[in-house]
Amino acid sequence: MMTYNLLLTITNLIINLVDVLVVLLPVLLSVAFMTIIERKQLAAMQRRVGPNTVGYYGILQPFSDALKLILKETIVPSHSNKALFYLSPVSTLIFSLLGWGIIPFGQGLTLSDFSMGVLYTLALSSLGIYGILFSGWSANSKYAFLGSLRSTASMISYELILSSAVLIIILLTGSFNFTTIIEQQQSIWFIVPLFPIFIFYFISILAETARTPFDLQEAESELVAGFFTEHSSVPFVFFFLAEYSSIVLFSTITAIFFLGGYNMPELFVNNSMLNLQSIILALKTCIFCFLFVWFRATLPRLRYDQLIELCWLNLLPIAVGFIILVPCILIAFDIAPY
Repeated sequence: MMTYNLLLTITNLIINLVDVLVVLLPVLLSVAFMTIIERKQLAAMQRRVGPNTVGYYGILQPFSDALKLILKETIVPSHSNKALFYLSPVSTLIFSLLGWGIIPFGQGLTLSDFSMGVLYTLALSSLGIYGILFSGWSANSKYAFLGSLRSTASMISYELILSSAVLIIILLTGSFNFTTIIEQQQSIWFIVPLFPIFIFYFISILAETARTPFDLQEAESELVAGFFTEHSSVPFVFFFLAEYSSIVLFSTITAIFFLGGYNMPELFVNNSMLNLQSIILALKTCIFCFLFVWFRATLPRLRYDQLIELCWLNLLPIAVGFIILVPCILIAFDIAPY
């Protein structure tokens, strides 16, 4: 009996490990190819060639970059806190990858259909700040420390805007579950009635992922490179992977919140569409990944005081106003989901 239970436990562990790998390997591949897509898109927008040597059309460039970084020497500052110095990039990458555990890629295609999935995602995005803060502090470098403080302040500020936009969607659907939010958009995508909310939501995830024009912690003219100034080789790769994993993850979550996730409106739905749900979600995710790169190619970097002022004096009052307005409309027309 004990042997049977042991075999059953080992079998379950292997099955769970395979499930995790089935999700993580495509995610890591998409992160790798997101880098080449970004460089190609920037090159097209700036009328230059971009990477085109390694592999056909430069498609193997991400693997060449990864190999180059892995083979570099890992340099650790002599006065750094070595435990936190190594732990911070690992924790940042882990928190960015954990968010994929509750993403529904199709009907019933998810590692965990968690009923409080939205809160889980917000909690992970908040915990990711600690890796950045510890990386700047542990390096014992003024530039890295200032970069981590800037990053932490901007992330905490724009968490309020992000949470406000998500709260409005929760009020509209009456659920914290991603699958339920997707099903509620069967008749119309939320981007249509909630377009102003989508605008300040997208601004907040640009700041949350530290992308242009909110990449103040990477201001080369002031801080050399920001919170990862002292990190090299594999620790730098972890930060790099965490950044692009967060971009793809937030693009996927945006597609779920505002474009109906893996579903299409009822007008276009037929039985054959059920086999294409993951592809539909991937295409919607690509739209927002394109916007991330488009903004980087177009917008200049803000000053730090402008970044904070935009959040606290402009976006936050609008977000609070919508938090009051949307429930009032739902109750007035008797369409509240609770």
